[in-house]
Amino acid sequence: MLYTKNDIFKQLTLLSVPQDRIVMVHSSLRAVGKVEGGAEMLLDALVSHVTAKGGLLCIPTHTWHNLGKDITLDLTKNEHCMGALATVALKDARGIRSENPTHSLVVFGDKAQAEEFISNEPFVKTSTAKEGCYGKLFYRDGCVLLLGVAQNKNTYLHAVDEILNVPNRMDTKATPVSVKRKDGTVIKKEIGLYYTDYTEDISERFVKYDTAFRYHRCIRDGFIGDAPVQLCNAKKMKETIELILKQSGGEDPLFGEAPIPQKWYCIK
Repeated sequence: MLYTKNDIFKQLTLLSVPQDRIVMVHSSLRAVGKVEGGAEMLLDALVSHVTAKGGLLCIPTHTWHNLGKDITLDLTKNEHCMGALATVALKDARGIRSENPTHSLVVFGDKAQAEEFISNEPFVKTSTAKEGCYGKLFYRDGCVLLLGVAQNKNTYLHAVDEILNVPNRMDTKATPVSVKRKDGTVIKKEIGLYYTDYTEDISERFVKYDTAFRYHRCIRDGFIGDAPVQLCNAKKMKETIELILKQSGGEDPLFGEAPIPQKWYCIK
């Protein structure tokens, strides 16, 4: 099936994707299938829908693949290590890119609101700091839209770990990073990165939260094109993880491959 922009609008409406809040999208264009106009049309549909009543649409344009290089984030170029939606977002003049060295975003919506939303990014001390864009998803009751991808792509959950100060989630040593601004100025600093001593990539275990998230109705399921979609409530996800940590007796819910015990997320 070839999906039109009107088809995408209908699916966004059926899923009740907010139009007056912050929505961060992690996506796989391949999972969406054939869309009339490709990634450009899909982005335009998302921008039009999410910003219709004052909302902000955030498209991740991460550059953590540049760690160890002279420049981590080069705002004079459209580099990133994400997917097709990030590529078109970086070329769209309506968006504003944040200055997070490793986890930048392109933000669409009212310009003043977008600029305020990303204003703390030059000063963040970690990739997903609670005072930065990712933390603001919780504090401003935002959403994460997982479009054809699973919870292991949900970068916001790193911010939850920081908000809750979960042990064994951050490197004890800061890492040098740099941002080259559009005027050519280079800003050098150090930030904290994710690190867990029992697995190489802790985000791969975020899928273990899925059952608990559904139990607490953090997720609304639907489709965009052919892609299964999870619309995730940021506040409810944080509260669910907080409950798990409270009821786990000090055990790390992401240690090992076993599912999270039901008693850890059921309300006593």
